[in-house]
Amino acid sequence: MNNKDILEIKRRYKKDKHNFSRIAGCYVDNEKNKIISFSQTPGEMPDDDFFKYLDIANKCLSGKLGNNILQLPFPNDEIMTGDKYSLLQQLRTTELKDESVLDAFFDNVIENYLITGNFLILLYSDSYDIPMKTTDNQDLGDSEYIYDYILGAICPVNLSKSTLGYREAENAIGALRREWTVNPVESAFMFPSFSERNSDFNTVTVYAKNPKAPHREFWENGLHVSSRLTSAEKKNAFEEMVGKSVPDDDKDIHFNIADNLSGFIEQKQQTQPEDTPIEITGEDVRTIMEDSGVEDYKAEKIGERFTDFFEGSENVPEATELLDTRLLKNQDLHHEKDALAREVRVLHEKLKETGAESTDGNASDIYVKVPADREADVTTAFVDGEKCLIIPLDPSDTAMVNGEERTL
Repeated sequence: MNNKDILEIKRRYKKDKHNFSRIAGCYVDNEKNKIISFSQTPGEMPDDDFFKYLDIANKCLSGKLGNNILQLPFPNDEIMTGDKYSLLQQLRTTELKDESVLDAFFDNVIENYLITGNFLILLYSDSYDIPMKTTDNQDLGDSEYIYDYILGAICPVNLSKSTLGYREAENAIGALRREWTVNPVESAFMFPSFSERNSDFNTVTVYAKNPKAPHREFWENGLHVSSRLTSAEKKNAFEEMVGKSVPDDDKDIHFNIADNLSGFIEQKQQTQPEDTPIEITGEDVRTIMEDSGVEDYKAEKIGERFTDFFEGSENVPEATELLDTRLLKNQDLHHEKDALAREVRVLHEKLKETGAESTDGNASDIYVKVPADREADVTTAFVDGEKCLIIPLDPSDTAMVNGEERTL
């Protein structure tokens, strides 16, 4: 699955392009009781309601591939005889019309999704006639294949904030009634995955609003897939490996690590075809640490941690997933501030040399530069009642005032 696949599906989630045949849902309270369940066609819903459901569907495939969106494989035994896989297939083939299948899935989510408070489970049944395309990606219009799939979403439901407003029935200003409101999608899935413009029944596509803390328990127990780390989790794991050997307050070392990792990526990009993943090994990490000023034995230890945790697993990161771009931006700002501070220091020194600034850093309203052997000749005197600066002049002397030469 790639970004083009995701965009091709998402483009259809509009009021004039969608092909959802049915939407089902279940509202669950904080004690895991099913409060209400429903299954309706879009035509049975008021337009305003349906457009809200359409907005939720859009969010189910938002964010960055590999971080918010992952394509996870089913184990072979789950595909062959697994209850979770069979349940997903039943949802798809019955198009959300079988109440017993819906109840079984809702129970599955309630049992395996860890959440505090009320929440809403939503399911969408969709059928997409995939148009044929030319080699240069031109749409031929004719259907090549039909992609039937289920889109699922889990949304927290919270009480609205207490607020003051106009109470029309009483014609008065007062506290408005608090309502239970559906919050943005927290987790979602699409089965089967849409990969290379076709159905991939061996995988499910999952979405996590918070990639630092995805609902892995639902992936593994509710869908029974082989879960993988998000980019945010890989980056966090890498930072913890480094943090065990490099204190957080050692800013210069952390800046150097980000800078050298960025340089490693740029060098690889120059020697590899475009869009090729930038691989990184424990040995690469060790070298980057040493080049960044980390002591050799600590750099070796970080490299070993990287190898033990990542290499040989399904979670091997791309180098770009480990790069702290925020730190890199801060580093650039840090360098800019240092350069500016150096320029200011040089400017102050020049001002002192010209006499425009005293040694204590105070600026003067008027500054005069004369040869050192004539400093004692500069005096003040009252002329016609005005205090004046007196500078004796030789016939050959020249003068410059505010950058302009004056005739004496």
